[in-house]
Amino acid sequence: MKIIVVAVIGVILLLLLMMDKKQIGKLTEKLSVFWFRLAFAFLALFLLNIAGGFVGIYFPVNIASGFLLALLGIPGFAALFAFAVFL
Repeated sequence: MKIIVVAVIGVILLLLLMMDKKQIGKLTEKLSVFWFRLAFAFLALFLLNIAGGFVGIYFPVNIASGFLLALLGIPGFAALFAFAVFL
């Protein structure tokens, strides 16, 4: 397991060495936007779970639903709502 982690870190560092400053800036900007969306998705899931508790709809607050909401946005919310209602 340690060998895999070291290999992945090595590949990431080699890719960073091949990039110039402009590409690294774009990459870090995209990563920061993604982490902000993920944090906001967990906040939204938490609030939806509290609000949904009053009407009997519970949204799961886990990493899969957080990624789904962060990546898809409104369609991800519709998918989570459909899962919560129909399953």
